[in-house]
Amino acid sequence: MAKHTTICAGIDIGKRKLDIAIEGCREQLQVENTPEGHKVLLAWLRQRRVNRVGLEASGGYEQPVVAELRRNRFVVVVFQPAQVRAYAKFHLQRAKNDKIDAALIADCTGAVRNIHAAPDPRLLPFAAQLTMIDQIGEDVARLKNRIESCRDARINKLWEEDIARLEMREKAELKTLVTSIRKHPDLAKRLALINSVDGIGLPTAVAILVRLPEIGRITREQAVALAGLAPYDDDSGEQVGARHIEGGRKRLRRALYTASLAASFRWNRQLIQLYQRLTAAGKEHKRALVACARKMLIFANTVVARGTPWCDQPPERTLSVS
Repeated sequence: MAKHTTICAGIDIGKRKLDIAIEGCREQLQVENTPEGHKVLLAWLRQRRVNRVGLEASGGYEQPVVAELRRNRFVVVVFQPAQVRAYAKFHLQRAKNDKIDAALIADCTGAVRNIHAAPDPRLLPFAAQLTMIDQIGEDVARLKNRIESCRDARINKLWEEDIARLEMREKAELKTLVTSIRKHPDLAKRLALINSVDGIGLPTAVAILVRLPEIGRITREQAVALAGLAPYDDDSGEQVGARHIEGGRKRLRRALYTASLAASFRWNRQLIQLYQRLTAAGKEHKRALVACARKMLIFANTVVARGTPWCDQPPERTLSVS
């Protein structure tokens, strides 16, 4: 039996154009980043028996073509820009234009060994709606900062009216989003399990469900790494550097960190004990909160993996017989 060959293509995403290259082949294609252009792209890829396509996350401009490729059963690898830059540096490639980038992404796609499963397509519109809710919250925070620095009563009244209007919209949009999620029994069950953890309110549970669709199907180490809450070593020779977090999904990390503040002071007994233990040992407030956020996500991952709600019961002690 002949060995199956993986033929990889790379796409450089632009707002209006897509540049496409195939690994090990000089032939390239440029099409419009429109539904009509996507049809031309699909036909071109099929003619060349391409079965794996790589591209960079590009501020959302990649989403329509990614969805179209996956609907047509192509294996799609979505790279972070830093991954492609690192691959270019490793190969000492300094030249850069759209065609060169497409060829580089094709080579990078061919080098990938572990292909992650495509995310649940139902979550994509939920993610867009959740981002809008987050942005409303950011607008509210900016307006509150303006009020603090403004001494004009009339202007402050205008800002306060805008804040009240935005907060009402934020609540209404969150309610609509939760209603949409609960129309899917499996997502509703997952949301309830996450929400069952002490200290994880409904907004944070929604953020975990939507921003981390892998929840419950990955290890605790993978979960905290994807959220950008994993502590990384910074050691060299005899020098021992401070551990630090890096990368991950920014909006998810922010939601967990914000929730950990209340949870580690009031709502979750285990997190309260963890925070007190870390600060008593000399850890800074923010480092202790990051550790609590990390533990909170581990709790959520565990309850979803087990399929049972949170139960804050202290572990039974094993008596030793001397």
